[in-house]
Amino acid sequence: MTVKTTTHEFQAETKKLLDIVINSLYTERDVFIRELISNAADALEKFRHESITATDVFDAHVPLEINISLDDKNHTFTITDTGIGMTRHELEANLGTIAHSGSNTFLSQLAEAAKKDVSLIGQFGVGFYAAFMAGSRVLVQSRSWDGSEGHEWASDGTGSFTISEMPGLHRGTRIIVDLKEDAHDYAQKWKVESIIKQYSSFVSFPIKLEGEIVNTVQALWTRNKAEISEQEYVDFYKFVGNAIDEPMYRLHFSADAPLAINALLFVPKENFEVMGFGRMESGVNLYCQRILIDQHSENILPEWLRFLKGVVDSEDLPLNISRQALQDNALVGKLRRVITKRFLKYLEEEAKRDADAYLGFWKTFGIFLKEGATSSFEYRNDLGKLLRFESSKSEAGKPVGLADYLLRMNPDQQEIYYINGTSRAAIEAGPYVEMFRKKDIEIIYTMEPIDDFVLSHLGEFEGKKLVSADRADLAIPETEEEKKAEEDQEAGLDSTRTEALLAWLKQTLADGVQDVIVSKRLVDAPAMIVNPDSHMTSSMQRVLAASRFEKGLGLETSKKNLEINLRNPLIKRLADLQESDEEFAVDVARQIYDNAMIQAGLVVDPLVMVDRNYKILKRAVQG
Repeated sequence: MTVKTTTHEFQAETKKLLDIVINSLYTERDVFIRELISNAADALEKFRHESITATDVFDAHVPLEINISLDDKNHTFTITDTGIGMTRHELEANLGTIAHSGSNTFLSQLAEAAKKDVSLIGQFGVGFYAAFMAGSRVLVQSRSWDGSEGHEWASDGTGSFTISEMPGLHRGTRIIVDLKEDAHDYAQKWKVESIIKQYSSFVSFPIKLEGEIVNTVQALWTRNKAEISEQEYVDFYKFVGNAIDEPMYRLHFSADAPLAINALLFVPKENFEVMGFGRMESGVNLYCQRILIDQHSENILPEWLRFLKGVVDSEDLPLNISRQALQDNALVGKLRRVITKRFLKYLEEEAKRDADAYLGFWKTFGIFLKEGATSSFEYRNDLGKLLRFESSKSEAGKPVGLADYLLRMNPDQQEIYYINGTSRAAIEAGPYVEMFRKKDIEIIYTMEPIDDFVLSHLGEFEGKKLVSADRADLAIPETEEEKKAEEDQEAGLDSTRTEALLAWLKQTLADGVQDVIVSKRLVDAPAMIVNPDSHMTSSMQRVLAASRFEKGLGLETSKKNLEINLRNPLIKRLADLQESDEEFAVDVARQIYDNAMIQAGLVVDPLVMVDRNYKILKRAVQG
């Protein structure tokens, strides 16, 4: 019997498309396998959909699967599906022309996108042309599910293709790629298996490579949560997270609006960044209909959630032909906002459900949320609910939330106060908390350099302003009784002597002090340092001072304000010394200033301070 073969010229636009796809569109040659698998899965899904209502299905007994066979001797790659198949007309229409309205416009946009390594949404059959990246000749043997005779499409990807009758085919499509000389490794099992596992592990139909199923892990994110066991979740986490332990948290959710989303996110148990392994890359992979689009995606979550592992799948994404870039940044941004908001809400729910477990998360990954609070204004309010710090009314080592602080606030209190220090003990021994302790006002302890930046960026919480306790302009309302007691205690130093002392101190300490004022908040300590800049906290000062030191710029140069406590015996005695023994008074004043600088966590010249300290001790011993 004579086999009827016809020869056809590629549509002019198709020739241009082939040139773009083969030479410039795809940055990774491996994706031709992903594209062929994706097309095969589409064909299987279409058949499954059609067969639901059809009464007479050709080859109904044939299982729905994808088979890949390799011939290393003859250098061929073959992929076969048992899907819907194609008729002769469909072979010609789908593989010989671009089924796209305004195809010239489409091609011009595609060519421009190829130059920028981005492109447009793929049309049916376009991904197939990627086979010519690795193949010198491609055969497509297909038989439609309607039972019509099968045909073979063949081309070398240049000017023409042939279509021949091919009796005896089963339903579905077989694509045979004759590999180019520099693409022979695509006939190696290890190579093909690694590509399938990277891009197509979660295709919903079995993928058999040389008879063995490769995609053994299910796409759990597509299943109903009620049907998934804990062990299945753990196994899936170990697979996608390349982990050996169990996750700390798990969020599995689906949404239909504003976008169709299926997501399965995991929080690991360890923070590898603090263990010296360097900055982590994103652990969340982006899929569209189970096909990998963006591995370790930097687009789908903000950078400060890079510790998360898992999968996000959205059918609404406008994918480029190569599936290597995302076309619509606005849509991607919307997807990022939805997922980020949902995860932060989940953390808030978990913090309420099991506060102790959440503190374990906070100690491990709280630094990432702090990073988010300083860099993402959009999520500031959500992150504020998740922050945890120790306070004057919390147990040592057990941080509390800002919402807990609000519950304990005095009814007339309008601000949330915080103070930074190297440790809880250092903060509580310092002068900044004295007035808060006396008035029984809770104060938050921030013990990391980033903490003040976090609260400064946060600005307020639930309408209450966040205020650093070492601000120069801090004013804590006084009762009438407190004002009267203050006046009585200051009576020992009249206004004239007070003004004289302030002026003398300002002159004596002019190298480091901008102003000297009478403190309204010191209780026992003789003095304290505050920054004239109300936005510059002690923590920020220390960070800047450390930065100066690293750059070899020496000690802090910006001038501070010195607040003195007129009720303190040392300050009262200093006023006498200033009048009777000014030389010694100068040493005492400078020592008070250095002590206050050290209590503020700021650096002073230790050699000068020690030498002065010995002079003062010598004077004290001699009487």
